[in-house]
Amino acid sequence: MIDPGELGRHLHALRTERGLALSAVAREAGVSVSMLSAIERGEKTPTVVVLSRIADGLHLPLTHLISAVGADRVVMRRAGEQDTVAEPGGWQRTILTPVVPGVNFEWIRTTLPPHCDAGEYPAYAPGSHEFVTVLCGTLHLTLADTGYDLAAGDSIYFPADTTHAYANRADAPCTYYVAALIMRARTARSVGHHQVRADRDAEDHHGPAQHGLG
Repeated sequence: MIDPGELGRHLHALRTERGLALSAVAREAGVSVSMLSAIERGEKTPTVVVLSRIADGLHLPLTHLISAVGADRVVMRRAGEQDTVAEPGGWQRTILTPVVPGVNFEWIRTTLPPHCDAGEYPAYAPGSHEFVTVLCGTLHLTLADTGYDLAAGDSIYFPADTTHAYANRADAPCTYYVAALIMRARTARSVGHHQVRADRDAEDHHGPAQHGLG
């Protein structure tokens, strides 16, 4: 597992070597200044998606960003170490995956209250994949213009290079898992599970996203 302090010092050094202000990198990366500052201080552990955006903000490949930071081959995250984000509308997502160099994978648990719409997600780059399984309740998933209703125990796979949206139209809460192989960060969206380009201050929970995934 990447050490947050070591990662933060490395990011700070890369940024200052280039004479870049914190706000400039945050703007280019599409993350909040407070989020980026917390990562540099070693107070937050970003998801792979957020790290990819920061690398874009520094105009560096992600591998260069993390190659100098040591990581364990086996990473365990206890329940208390997992990051839960409360989103507008009363729904929440828990990022289950740690940051692992070279692994563009995220696993998210999301709970939607009754009659909650989590919003539409823009497409990932071609070659991205998502797998969804419903733990309880009923999930309405929209892929482009086609809707699918999934009950507890149901699962679905789809190439994530299309717009997709999650909603709970039922009278009971819905909890589901999203596993995503992410080829690169997406562009802006309004709300969602993963850490995407619009990751406003709600992303300051990291420790991440993990974008949340959607």
